[in-house]
Formats: sequence, C-alpha cells, structure tokens
Amino acid sequence: MTWTTIRLELARTPAFPNGSAARSYVLRLPLGRDGLIDEQEYRQRPELATVRRFWPNEADQHGTLLRTSDGWALSYAPGEEDDERIYRLDAHKLAPGSYLTLTEPDGARLPFLVKGLAAA
Repeated sequence: MTWTTIRLELARTPAFPNGSAARSYVLRLPLGRDGLIDEQEYRQRPELATVRRFWPNEADQHGTLLRTSDGWALSYAPGEEDDERIYRLDAHKLAPGSYLTLTEPDGARLPFLVKGLAAA
C-alpha cells in the first residue's frame, strides 16, 4: 500500500467536448498495488485522505474523503450539503487514463479522467 497523490481532470462532456484541465481535483488516497483504494489503511488514518478542488472563478476548496453508508464522498465542510459522491470508488482501479464519476451536491454527474499518480 502507498499513499498516492492523484490528479483528476474533467473529461469530455457536452459543455466541454475536450474536457477541462481547469476543472480538477488533487486527491491523496491510500492505494494498493492493484490500484484500488486500501480501505484498511484508510480506516487507520482517515485524516490523511484529502482533496483539493480547483475550479475556475471559485476559491480552491480543501476537504477530506469520507466513507459513507452509500460509498465514498469528498467533503469540504461538516454536514452532507457540500458532499460530492464518488461512484464506485472501491471498485475502480485508479491508473492514468482511467475514469471516475463524481456527483456534485446539485445532482450533476461529471466524468473525470485520472491524469497522473505520484507517491505522496
């Protein structure tokens, strides 16, 4: 297991046919050799699982990864109002070129491309 820094960039959408590097996240997560999140390590040190959200015309947001009853979410403040759910994070191998879907608080689902990984 290795704590890993993961960069996500908005993938192609109707509004952004070429994707958008300006709409991105940097996550710090524990990954196993298989590229899947290491839940055991996460449970031991959840405070190390962090996120930074970069979005044009908005201040950067800093938050944490949460394990919820419905899966995984990115959270920036106490409560669920701002949480961004990650679709099936426990089943997605995180490797350059793979995709994750995030659901914003307003229900919009957006695809993100894993652009890079680095040891944290």
